[in-house]
Amino acid sequence: MTPFPTSTVLGYPRIGPRRELKQALESYWDGRSTRAELERTGAELRARTWHRLAGLGLEGLPSNTFSLYDHVLDTAVLLSAVPERYREAADPYFAMARGTDGLAPLRMTKWFDTNYHSLVPELGPETTLKLDAAKPLGEIREARALGYETRPVFVGPVTFVLLAGALDRLDDVLPLYEELLGELAAEGVAWAQLDEPALAADRTPEELAAVRAAYDRLGAVRARPRLFVASYFGELGAALPALAATPVEAIGLDLVRGGVPAADLTGKTVVAGVVSGRDVWRTPTERALSALAALSATGAERVAVSTSCSLLHVPHDVADEPELDPGLRARLAFADQKVAEVVALAGALDDLPAAGFQESGPSVALADPPPAGGRAPYPVRAAAQAARLGLPPLPVTTIGSFPQTGELRAARAAVAAGTLAEDAYERRVEAEIERAIRLQERLGLDVLVHGEPERNDMVQYFAERLDGFAVTGNGWVQSYGSRCTRPPILHGDVRRPAPITVRWAEYARSLTDRPVKGMLTGPVTIVAWSFRRDDLPLRDVVFQVAEAVREEVADLEAAGVPIIQVDEPALRELLPLRRAAQEEYLEWAVAAYRRATSGAGDSTQIHTHLCYSDADQILAAIDGLDADVTTIESARSGARILGAVEGFGRGLGPGVYDIHSPRVPSAEEVEDLLRRTLRALPAGRVWVNPDCGLKTRTYEQVEAALANVVEAARRLRAEV
Repeated sequence: MTPFPTSTVLGYPRIGPRRELKQALESYWDGRSTRAELERTGAELRARTWHRLAGLGLEGLPSNTFSLYDHVLDTAVLLSAVPERYREAADPYFAMARGTDGLAPLRMTKWFDTNYHSLVPELGPETTLKLDAAKPLGEIREARALGYETRPVFVGPVTFVLLAGALDRLDDVLPLYEELLGELAAEGVAWAQLDEPALAADRTPEELAAVRAAYDRLGAVRARPRLFVASYFGELGAALPALAATPVEAIGLDLVRGGVPAADLTGKTVVAGVVSGRDVWRTPTERALSALAALSATGAERVAVSTSCSLLHVPHDVADEPELDPGLRARLAFADQKVAEVVALAGALDDLPAAGFQESGPSVALADPPPAGGRAPYPVRAAAQAARLGLPPLPVTTIGSFPQTGELRAARAAVAAGTLAEDAYERRVEAEIERAIRLQERLGLDVLVHGEPERNDMVQYFAERLDGFAVTGNGWVQSYGSRCTRPPILHGDVRRPAPITVRWAEYARSLTDRPVKGMLTGPVTIVAWSFRRDDLPLRDVVFQVAEAVREEVADLEAAGVPIIQVDEPALRELLPLRRAAQEEYLEWAVAAYRRATSGAGDSTQIHTHLCYSDADQILAAIDGLDADVTTIESARSGARILGAVEGFGRGLGPGVYDIHSPRVPSAEEVEDLLRRTLRALPAGRVWVNPDCGLKTRTYEQVEAALANVVEAARRLRAEV
């Protein structure tokens, strides 16, 4: 039997070093290229990845980690778990991902506690399942034609059914995985990887029993590859002995987020995730070697070195960042550098130190956060704000950003290249702000936004203007589909040298008599969507950012801005997967937000926004933010948030327009969502808004959709 390779990774970035996948996807979606051309780009990116990994000396090359949109969606296709309504679409795959004119897409959520957005599979009692292994088998053959044997990677059966909320369908799913293993064996595959990140969260006795039963069953398949079950994003806890009791040959452990377990792994290969797949810092060599040495106490038959999770969450190559400060760059490791670290650590396996494992994390004592200060109770503030703003029932607003046109992005690039003067660029930004304001006035929105044309990204824009951050030129990371971000690198103490948003907020206010929101990103989100420093506790880093946001709130208020929105879409994202750590996190995260916003006067209305993160699970904490108005994703998830809002004591705007799809909702569709909202909330506290910002949409789509949103609100306003 082929032993597990001594060095591997659980996945690799799939967008391409220069976002080649993004460009190919958007060209296909716009009708400028064919599906065959898109598939050709995918094949080129896969070949480039295998060549690169092999060139770096990696022994175990993964396959089936590439996706044209999302690996969870790919698993649904693998199992033919395609809801009937999508089957007749011209392209069912992208219909599920993005929707069509008459068809809403699948629900979207965050991939556990990351900023990667995955689709939520539907697996109802009527869903007929059938194996379609064309994609993974095709990639195995592609790699073999290039001279590489690979280990195909799949979302594991337990995680898949848990994501679908359908544990009762596990017995229907397992025969397809058995069939899959048979086809892989017939293809000559030595090892198959089944990813079970759901096991890093708290699991019920029933779910743990399902884990044991599932892998007993898969391990009993006569003709199959050897099985490597990988879990990540935390410790396996009670799931580890359940897995260890099954016939699986290898188990992956995240030793960056979890310690070496006190478990009996006799006879197993342990794939040790000692190189972080979630950050951009070089691996502390002594810590990694100590962890590898400590695994000897588990009785493991063999130890291999890996990343803690897929490298999907980090950029490609530090060598692409020549403009970074050399001292900072020397501390960094992107995907390629992390692969090199894995290879080097695997080379040291035969000469491990005897020292025990040392827990990671800073040895700095937690500082007491500054007091939040206080605002008057909500009813007092609500009365003061109503008198100041004079808004109608069901006020209509948007979340903040308007479409970022190609001309605007080109102008921003020209400024960076030195071919467009700063003052000329500012005139273009002003023109774009006026365009957004006039459109909102014409459509009849009640609270306007300036559209954020000056911002490249809701986090990067602030990072570029705060001390303690660095930004990259090519450090792209996939968020979902073709959407990519460049997370800033938070490497030092955070300070705000000067006001950041006041200039544009004042200009927007000068154009209209209607209320205009000032738009800020909250402290938790700025930190969560950055690669944050690891030498201070997370809480202390967030409070540093909260102080900078607090200063910006004060300057906006002094400038006369009547509504200030401080977005915290990452509040749910950073929630620890284990319940034991959740209360402490929510306590300080809420305190940081209140520190950032509580200096505002009673007549200044504070808004916040959350999206695509199962916010119904932390609604009490959201209420604790004490924002006057919360806007929240609802349209894409089928208004499931409405089942949890009873007792929410402030203004709430469950979204009525899914902006992550190009489809335009009808006025009737929006009206239906609003009526459902009004059955859950009193009309006096309901706001009308999209699910998220409009940056990724076109003006044509936005104008049509917002016109329907305003029309639906007007119809119901007459009734309430």
